[in-house]
Amino acid sequence: MENINLATENFSSGKRNYFLDFKRAVNDSRYLCITRSDEQYDGSYKRSTVVVFEQDFHFLISAMSSLFHSAAYLSQDNFSVADVVRLNDVRANKGIKSWDPNLRPREKFIAQGSGQLTDAELIAMLIGSGRTDVSAVALAEHILKAVGGRLDLLAAQDHKSLSRFRGVGLAKSSAILAALELGRRMCAV
Repeated sequence: MENINLATENFSSGKRNYFLDFKRAVNDSRYLCITRSDEQYDGSYKRSTVVVFEQDFHFLISAMSSLFHSAAYLSQDNFSVADVVRLNDVRANKGIKSWDPNLRPREKFIAQGSGQLTDAELIAMLIGSGRTDVSAVALAEHILKAVGGRLDLLAAQDHKSLSRFRGVGLAKSSAILAALELGRRMCAV
């Protein structure tokens, strides 16, 4: 038995080709295989591959989201990498209100719809605020990381386990658990 390709995408930029394959392994786990193939001077190809397993997808998506948020600023004139680092420090220390309005979860939700937000951004909308040193999005990412990015495991938490995260008390844990309960009830209908 061999690994099965469930979905594939590819693109090319001249002598460089990229292949994105979503696969199922023989043990039934799923993973993303990202392959870059570069044409060499002699006409041969050199391949490089990265594999990301399904349980780590949320980390990949979170990292890519953060990267693209930062990269959006780089396209502005006279905006350097140092400015992005400084901006990220300011965002972490001053909260979401200091972010560009297009990057704030609530504004993004209104303008682009819920499907464009990460799980962490949706949870950040539920909890409303982070701490003085951590934004609501970063706090939500921390909570998700603790449950392996799995919403079903998050839904199995109780107030006490969610309150172990500094900045999450009864009000914020209640908002998270209530939203997950509504989702569970909707699926039961």
